[in-house]
Amino acid sequence: MKILQGINRITWMIIALAGIIVLGFLAYGVFYSGKTIYDLLNENKTLKQSITNLTQEDVVGYAKVLSQEEREGRLLTRILFVVTDRDDMTRRELEKEFEIEGDVVFFDALIVRFGKQMVLDGKERALFLWRRVYGEKTPPEKGFSIDMRGAEPERYAELCKKLSVRDREMFWTEIWNLSDDPNRLQESGIQAVYGNAVYKKVKPGLIYRFKIDATGGFYPDTVPDL
Repeated sequence: MKILQGINRITWMIIALAGIIVLGFLAYGVFYSGKTIYDLLNENKTLKQSITNLTQEDVVGYAKVLSQEEREGRLLTRILFVVTDRDDMTRRELEKEFEIEGDVVFFDALIVRFGKQMVLDGKERALFLWRRVYGEKTPPEKGFSIDMRGAEPERYAELCKKLSVRDREMFWTEIWNLSDDPNRLQESGIQAVYGNAVYKKVKPGLIYRFKIDATGGFYPDTVPDL
């Protein structure tokens, strides 16, 4: 009898412990489901440290002309477009070829500037998201996509590496959504969000290199293709 009572006591203890664990998970789920991008931007020190670690100036990619030829009365330019690694510009994170009508090519990006509230050293930092490439005779919305909207660009994989999967997905979804509502997160330290498209008249024999600075300035320079 005593043995049965002991077994029953242990069984009830196991059931009670399991119930506490389940309740704990439920409470965590309720808390987490209510977590917003505002909480993440204002409270997550890991994210703030990662943003602080962004470099002051960065080469974000380059393009070169592979060929230029007239076809059926149209000038067509084939370019190689490369997105570079943040720490090693010789490493290619993304590489695509595009055929553009004409010899004037637009390179379109989304710039996200973080203010002092989000940067631990009090200096500005900026994120750079490639959007698309298109020619002057092509409407922007019909251009060639580069980074996929809503996705985490490979060049910034380290930025959110220490965040949970859910926080990481929420961060990048909200960052991309800022292109539709630029002022939404200003109170949380997103100082400015804007599109920036630079264009160049391109020709073979040159490499067009793109840079971003800490304040979100986006500009190309040109070097010989050796």
